[in-house]
Amino acid sequence: MPSELTDADYAALADFRFSLREFQAFSEGKAAECGLKPQQHQALLVIRAAPAETATVGHVAERLILKPHSATGLIDRLVALDLVVRGTSRHDRRQAVLELTPRAHAILEQLSATHREEIVRLRPLLMELLDRMGG
Repeated sequence: MPSELTDADYAALADFRFSLREFQAFSEGKAAECGLKPQQHQALLVIRAAPAETATVGHVAERLILKPHSATGLIDRLVALDLVVRGTSRHDRRQAVLELTPRAHAILEQLSATHREEIVRLRPLLMELLDRMGG
């Protein structure tokens, strides 16, 4: 049985959710400045962060919580924008592996540096909110 929540707990949870939403709005705005939709930015980040030979449409679908056909459409649009290329896995020739183009690398590097700065800026606030929630 969960313990009873106090007014302060509800306030801390509301503030935490607000901070998350602020970061999301920040992220969406920065992606738009680079000509990307938020989901396209997220897909580029997923592909870049994946270990070698594991960036597949299925991996993108899993990490973005998408249905496979939606992830395929997203990747098709990124290919059309010259941000992603499909290659063939060296280990399984039937498997398509996704790679970022040099253009995508440049955009993602810019976005990621900006996001890292924002996370560092938000860290004290997030730590204070976690403390308020008893974390």
